[in-house]
Amino acid sequence: MYLDDYRRWLAADLEDCDLHTELAKIEGDDEAIKERFAVALQFGTAGLRGTLGAGTNRMNIWVVRQATQGVADWVKTQGGTQTVAISYDSRLKGWNFARDAAGVLAANGINVRIYDELMPVPALSFATRYYHCNAGIMITASHNPARYNGFKAYGPDGCQMTDDAAAIVYDAIQKTDVLTGAKYITFAEGVERGLIRFVGNDCKEALYEAIEARQVRPGLCKTAGLKLVYSPLNGTGLVPVTHVLKDMGITDITIVPEQEYPNGYFTTCPYPNPEIFEALQKGLELAKEVGADLMLATDPDADRVGIAMKCPDGSYELVSGNEMGALLLDYICAGRIEQGTMPKNPVAVMSIVSTPLAEKIAEHYGVELRQTLTGFKWIGDQIAQLEAAGEVDRFIFGFEESYGYLAGPYVRDKDAIIGSMLICEMAAYYRSIGSSIKQRLEEIYAQYGRYLNKIDTVEFPGLSGMEKMAGIMTGLRENPPTALGERKIVSVTDYTKPEETGLPKANVLSYVLDDGAKVMIRPSGTEPKIKAYYTTLGKDLAAAQAEKDALSEAVKPIFA
Repeated sequence: MYLDDYRRWLAADLEDCDLHTELAKIEGDDEAIKERFAVALQFGTAGLRGTLGAGTNRMNIWVVRQATQGVADWVKTQGGTQTVAISYDSRLKGWNFARDAAGVLAANGINVRIYDELMPVPALSFATRYYHCNAGIMITASHNPARYNGFKAYGPDGCQMTDDAAAIVYDAIQKTDVLTGAKYITFAEGVERGLIRFVGNDCKEALYEAIEARQVRPGLCKTAGLKLVYSPLNGTGLVPVTHVLKDMGITDITIVPEQEYPNGYFTTCPYPNPEIFEALQKGLELAKEVGADLMLATDPDADRVGIAMKCPDGSYELVSGNEMGALLLDYICAGRIEQGTMPKNPVAVMSIVSTPLAEKIAEHYGVELRQTLTGFKWIGDQIAQLEAAGEVDRFIFGFEESYGYLAGPYVRDKDAIIGSMLICEMAAYYRSIGSSIKQRLEEIYAQYGRYLNKIDTVEFPGLSGMEKMAGIMTGLRENPPTALGERKIVSVTDYTKPEETGLPKANVLSYVLDDGAKVMIRPSGTEPKIKAYYTTLGKDLAAAQAEKDALSEAVKPIFA
């Protein structure tokens, strides 16, 4: 079967010479052919993601057209404006995929609003809402290595597609032949017919206004003298992030030169993820050189932001997503109370795998903290519920441990533009009162306890990877452990049981130990990897780290 598919692709006019070259090269190599054609990339709530190349198990114009036809079939049942917004980041083939998606939608009689330059995830979410679209498409593979690209699908609320909608789209994709099934006209023809139009400056300006309206202490940055080093990691952040920072009065910005402009090869950061040290290395070197107060980096689709803060001894320390979530929640609460802008009955939201430290901070300020499943669409869903009740102003902040933050309901996905703005404003504020982010973090730990949050990730590559992961999760449910190392398990939460959790079903297991430490195990839905999330609480960092290390050793055999 897969050999037939291979021969069919080899004989077709694939409109992309890279695909033909690759197929010709693997002729006679059964393993390579099987790997590309034995399965197809699966469309889920996060859309599609995979390595670039030829075949049904790769990202290419044909798989993108097929997926877009699935989206088009769903849109046509929805009424409304019959419009889809499209954006793309700096990844290889990004513009090709965005243009081809527009061509498929136009061929189906659907209106398209596409950005005329690469723009990040929050800009796509905003445009989807601004133009009252039925759906949105973002061409990105987020922070994956350069060989990847992807296709994220959004619903009319600017949130990533719901399970129900994704299932309908997937069903439509299954019925669409990958090479011949999608309707298609060229981008130029779509423009001529008036079906494809660019996103207007009014929409772009409205996004910046919505973000800047969420400043906690407007005007503060103009006089604070904050010195910043910033890296867009060769992605989409450069224009929007510097636009907002300059508007609020931060002008001393040094951009990391090797990572300033779009470059889908990510030559200086092979894994362009602001969570990891290697991606921030160039920025850290530059920060030391210029004596910056802060080093900031956004990932290629600018929905995540990571920082390194300056310590009293002049060194720089990376701040984890959990620590930044806690810092921002504390800053927003204290600042809005001080400014008299805190709404009545404020609500903050975080994912279940994020730090319990946030619970303590929320309690201190009288904020209701809601917990959701992993994935920012669930935080978006909480905003939607508040909006439906006419109480959207109650939402003040949402975050997840993987460096995603949002303050305000103007988009429904994580936003590194507002994250960057608030982090810089917070740094400027602490600088203006003779303190620092580092000092404030230590004060938070002194007040609430020394929490440590760490993640171990285990990869299961190859075609059988997902099966192995499923086997591990089944084993944990059928033969539940009673202890991890020397610590007894006192309670287990299985998130596949909504009646017990009050949340939608999710493949997550949570273990609380006899000393209050917590371990959560969650397989990725899009990649062959399982994550173990550890929360430990010690009298100091060394004690918290020692317990994490012991728990990590105890969990290793489970994944073996």
